[in-house]
Amino acid sequence: MDTVGVLGGMGPLATIDFMRKVLEATPAARDQDHVPMIVCSLPQIPDRTAAFRGDGDSPLDAIVACGRRLQSAGADLIVMPCNTAHLWFDDVQQQLQLPMLHLVDAALREALDLAGSDARMGLLATDATIASGLYINRRLPDAPPPNWLLPTAGEMLELVMPGIEAVKAGRLPDGQALLAAAARALAQRGADVLVLGCTEIPLVLDTAACGLPVVDATAALARQVVARCRDANRA
Repeated sequence: MDTVGVLGGMGPLATIDFMRKVLEATPAARDQDHVPMIVCSLPQIPDRTAAFRGDGDSPLDAIVACGRRLQSAGADLIVMPCNTAHLWFDDVQQQLQLPMLHLVDAALREALDLAGSDARMGLLATDATIASGLYINRRLPDAPPPNWLLPTAGEMLELVMPGIEAVKAGRLPDGQALLAAAARALAQRGADVLVLGCTEIPLVLDTAACGLPVVDATAALARQVVARCRDANRA
Protein backbone atom coordinates (compact mmCIF):
# COMPACT_ATOMS: atom_id res chain seq x y z
CA MET A 1 0.00 0.00 0.00
CA ASP A 2 1.26 3.50 -0.82
CA THR A 3 2.66 5.49 2.08
CA VAL A 4 0.92 8.86 2.38
CA GLY A 5 2.93 11.90 3.36
CA VAL A 6 0.82 14.45 5.23
CA LEU A 7 2.19 17.94 4.78
CA GLY A 8 0.65 19.42 7.88
CA GLY A 9 0.79 22.03 10.59
CA MET A 10 -1.49 24.42 8.68
CA GLY A 11 -2.97 24.34 11.32
CA PRO A 12 -1.95 21.58 13.73
CA LEU A 13 -5.47 20.72 14.89
CA ALA A 14 -6.64 20.46 11.28
CA THR A 15 -3.80 18.01 10.61
CA ILE A 16 -4.93 15.77 13.47
CA ASP A 17 -8.52 16.05 12.24
CA PHE A 18 -7.45 14.91 8.76
CA MET A 19 -5.62 11.88 10.13
CA ARG A 20 -8.64 10.91 12.22
CA LYS A 21 -10.87 11.17 9.16
CA VAL A 22 -8.53 8.91 7.19
CA LEU A 23 -8.89 6.34 9.96
CA GLU A 24 -12.68 6.71 9.98
CA ALA A 25 -12.86 6.30 6.19
CA THR A 26 -10.80 3.10 6.19
CA PRO A 27 -12.66 -0.24 6.30
CA ALA A 28 -10.17 -1.89 8.64
CA ALA A 29 -10.49 -5.00 10.80
CA ARG A 30 -6.95 -4.80 12.19
CA ASP A 31 -4.06 -2.36 12.51
CA GLN A 32 -2.43 -3.64 9.32
CA ASP A 33 -5.45 -2.67 7.20
CA HIS A 34 -4.97 1.05 7.81
CA VAL A 35 -3.30 3.52 5.46
CA PRO A 36 0.40 4.07 6.31
CA MET A 37 0.99 7.77 6.94
CA ILE A 38 4.08 9.85 7.59
CA VAL A 39 3.31 13.28 9.01
CA CYS A 40 5.34 16.48 9.01
CA SER A 41 3.40 18.98 11.10
CA LEU A 42 5.23 22.29 10.80
CA PRO A 43 3.17 25.13 12.30
CA GLN A 44 5.98 27.61 11.54
CA ILE A 45 5.14 27.60 7.83
CA PRO A 46 4.34 31.27 7.06
CA ASP A 47 0.67 32.20 7.12
CA ARG A 48 -0.90 31.51 3.74
CA THR A 49 -3.59 34.17 3.90
CA ALA A 50 -1.10 36.87 4.93
CA ALA A 51 1.19 35.83 2.08
CA PHE A 52 -1.63 36.08 -0.45
CA ARG A 53 -2.48 39.55 0.83
CA GLY A 54 1.17 40.62 0.50
CA ASP A 55 1.45 41.05 4.27
CA GLY A 56 3.82 38.14 4.94
CA ASP A 57 6.46 35.82 3.56
CA SER A 58 5.66 33.22 0.95
CA PRO A 59 5.12 29.77 2.47
CA LEU A 60 6.43 27.98 -0.64
CA ASP A 61 9.99 27.26 0.51
CA ALA A 62 8.82 26.01 3.91
CA ILE A 63 6.11 23.83 2.36
CA VAL A 64 8.60 22.31 -0.08
CA ALA A 65 11.13 21.71 2.72
CA CYS A 66 8.42 19.94 4.72
CA GLY A 67 7.54 17.89 1.65
CA ARG A 68 11.18 16.89 1.14
CA ARG A 69 11.26 15.54 4.69
CA LEU A 70 8.28 13.37 3.83
CA GLN A 71 9.91 12.32 0.58
CA SER A 72 13.12 11.33 2.39
CA ALA A 73 11.09 9.36 4.92
CA GLY A 74 9.54 7.26 2.16
CA ALA A 75 6.27 8.96 1.20
CA ASP A 76 4.82 7.84 -2.14
CA LEU A 77 1.95 10.34 -2.22
CA ILE A 78 1.63 13.85 -0.72
CA VAL A 79 -1.46 15.58 0.62
CA MET A 80 -1.88 19.02 2.18
CA PRO A 81 -4.85 19.27 4.58
CA CYS A 82 -4.98 23.05 4.17
CA ASN A 83 -7.14 24.75 1.55
CA THR A 84 -5.25 28.02 1.23
CA ALA A 85 -1.92 26.18 0.85
CA HIS A 86 -3.30 24.87 -2.45
CA LEU A 87 -2.61 28.29 -3.95
CA TRP A 88 0.97 26.95 -4.17
CA PHE A 89 -0.04 23.40 -5.15
CA ASP A 90 1.39 23.42 -8.68
CA ASP A 91 4.73 24.86 -7.55
CA VAL A 92 4.99 22.35 -4.69
CA GLN A 93 4.22 19.42 -6.98
CA GLN A 94 6.71 20.62 -9.58
CA GLN A 95 9.50 20.83 -7.01
CA LEU A 96 8.74 17.59 -5.19
CA GLN A 97 8.02 15.51 -8.31
CA LEU A 98 5.71 13.22 -6.34
CA PRO A 99 2.03 12.42 -6.91
CA MET A 100 -0.27 14.76 -4.98
CA LEU A 101 -4.03 14.79 -4.41
CA HIS A 102 -5.82 18.13 -4.73
CA LEU A 103 -8.13 18.88 -1.81
CA VAL A 104 -10.38 21.23 -3.79
CA ASP A 105 -10.99 18.60 -6.48
CA ALA A 106 -12.03 16.12 -3.80
CA ALA A 107 -14.43 18.64 -2.24
CA LEU A 108 -15.94 19.69 -5.58
CA ARG A 109 -16.57 16.09 -6.59
CA GLU A 110 -18.42 15.35 -3.35
CA ALA A 111 -20.41 18.59 -3.54
CA LEU A 112 -21.60 17.84 -7.08
CA ASP A 113 -22.40 14.24 -6.19
CA LEU A 114 -24.37 15.39 -3.14
CA ALA A 115 -26.28 18.34 -4.53
CA GLY A 116 -26.17 18.08 -8.32
CA SER A 117 -24.86 20.54 -10.88
CA ASP A 118 -27.84 22.92 -10.58
CA ALA A 119 -27.50 23.45 -6.82
CA ARG A 120 -26.47 26.76 -5.28
CA MET A 121 -23.30 26.01 -3.35
CA GLY A 122 -22.40 28.19 -0.42
CA LEU A 123 -18.69 28.52 0.34
CA LEU A 124 -17.08 29.21 3.70
CA ALA A 125 -13.33 29.74 3.42
CA THR A 126 -10.56 32.23 4.17
CA ASP A 127 -10.63 35.52 2.33
CA ALA A 128 -7.50 34.42 0.44
CA THR A 129 -9.16 31.20 -0.73
CA ILE A 130 -12.22 33.10 -1.92
CA ALA A 131 -10.42 36.11 -3.45
CA SER A 132 -7.90 33.90 -5.27
CA GLY A 133 -10.66 31.92 -6.98
CA LEU A 134 -9.20 28.65 -5.68
CA TYR A 135 -12.69 27.12 -5.54
CA ILE A 136 -14.60 29.45 -7.80
CA ASN A 137 -12.30 29.01 -10.81
CA ARG A 138 -11.55 25.32 -10.29
CA ARG A 139 -13.12 23.00 -12.85
CA LEU A 140 -13.60 19.27 -12.90
CA PRO A 141 -13.09 17.92 -16.42
CA ASP A 142 -16.41 16.10 -16.58
CA ALA A 143 -18.69 18.57 -14.76
CA PRO A 144 -20.16 22.04 -15.33
CA PRO A 145 -18.95 24.94 -13.18
CA PRO A 146 -20.70 25.13 -9.81
CA ASN A 147 -23.17 27.89 -9.01
CA TRP A 148 -21.42 29.57 -6.06
CA LEU A 149 -22.97 31.70 -3.32
CA LEU A 150 -20.38 33.60 -1.27
CA PRO A 151 -20.40 35.45 2.05
CA THR A 152 -20.68 39.21 1.87
CA ALA A 153 -17.67 41.39 2.62
CA GLY A 154 -19.19 42.22 6.00
CA GLU A 155 -19.76 38.56 6.83
CA MET A 156 -16.16 37.75 5.92
CA LEU A 157 -14.87 40.56 8.11
CA GLU A 158 -17.19 40.08 11.10
CA LEU A 159 -17.92 36.34 11.09
CA VAL A 160 -15.82 34.10 8.86
CA MET A 161 -12.26 35.29 9.42
CA PRO A 162 -12.76 35.92 13.18
CA GLY A 163 -14.37 32.47 13.40
CA ILE A 164 -11.42 30.77 11.72
CA GLU A 165 -8.99 32.70 13.91
CA ALA A 166 -10.90 31.65 17.02
CA VAL A 167 -10.62 27.97 16.04
CA LYS A 168 -6.89 28.35 15.43
CA ALA A 169 -6.57 29.93 18.87
CA GLY A 170 -8.41 27.01 20.51
CA ARG A 171 -11.56 29.03 21.27
CA LEU A 172 -13.83 26.49 19.62
CA PRO A 173 -17.20 27.67 21.04
CA ASP A 174 -16.49 31.22 19.85
CA GLY A 175 -15.46 29.94 16.44
CA GLN A 176 -18.56 27.80 16.16
CA ALA A 177 -20.89 30.69 17.00
CA LEU A 178 -19.33 33.00 14.42
CA LEU A 179 -19.07 30.45 11.63
CA ALA A 180 -22.56 29.08 12.23
CA ALA A 181 -23.93 32.60 11.87
CA ALA A 182 -22.15 32.92 8.51
CA ALA A 183 -23.52 29.53 7.43
CA ARG A 184 -27.07 30.49 8.36
CA ALA A 185 -26.74 33.72 6.36
CA LEU A 186 -25.81 31.72 3.26
CA ALA A 187 -28.70 29.32 3.86
CA GLN A 188 -31.13 32.24 4.14
CA ARG A 189 -29.91 33.59 0.80
CA GLY A 190 -30.65 30.28 -0.91
CA ALA A 191 -27.65 27.97 -0.56
CA ASP A 192 -28.63 24.33 -1.09
CA VAL A 193 -25.36 22.90 0.22
CA LEU A 194 -22.41 24.38 2.08
CA VAL A 195 -18.79 23.65 1.21
CA LEU A 196 -16.50 23.97 4.22
CA GLY A 197 -13.44 25.22 2.35
CA CYS A 198 -11.07 25.77 5.27
CA THR A 199 -9.76 22.86 7.33
CA GLU A 200 -10.47 24.70 10.58
CA ILE A 201 -14.18 25.08 9.83
CA PRO A 202 -15.21 21.38 10.01
CA LEU A 203 -13.75 21.27 13.51
CA VAL A 204 -16.75 23.26 14.73
CA LEU A 205 -19.44 23.05 12.01
CA ASP A 206 -21.58 20.20 10.74
CA THR A 207 -24.98 19.83 9.10
CA ALA A 208 -26.82 20.31 12.41
CA ALA A 209 -25.00 23.56 13.21
CA CYS A 210 -25.39 24.95 9.67
CA GLY A 211 -29.00 24.03 8.98
CA LEU A 212 -28.20 22.62 5.52
CA PRO A 213 -26.11 19.78 4.08
CA VAL A 214 -22.36 20.32 4.26
CA VAL A 215 -19.36 19.08 2.33
CA ASP A 216 -16.32 18.73 4.57
CA ALA A 217 -13.27 19.24 2.32
CA THR A 218 -11.02 17.55 4.88
CA ALA A 219 -13.19 14.42 4.94
CA ALA A 220 -13.44 14.44 1.13
CA LEU A 221 -9.65 14.43 0.85
CA ALA A 222 -9.42 11.67 3.47
CA ARG A 223 -11.84 9.49 1.52
CA GLN A 224 -9.90 10.08 -1.68
CA VAL A 225 -6.67 9.07 0.06
CA VAL A 226 -8.22 5.82 1.28
CA ALA A 227 -9.63 5.02 -2.17
CA ARG A 228 -6.30 5.77 -3.87
CA CYS A 229 -4.29 3.65 -1.44
CA ARG A 230 -6.67 0.71 -1.55
CA ASP A 231 -6.68 0.79 -5.36
CA ALA A 232 -2.87 0.83 -5.38
CA ASN A 233 -2.78 -2.07 -2.93
CA ARG A 234 -5.11 -4.16 -5.12
CA ALA A 235 -2.97 -3.43 -8.17
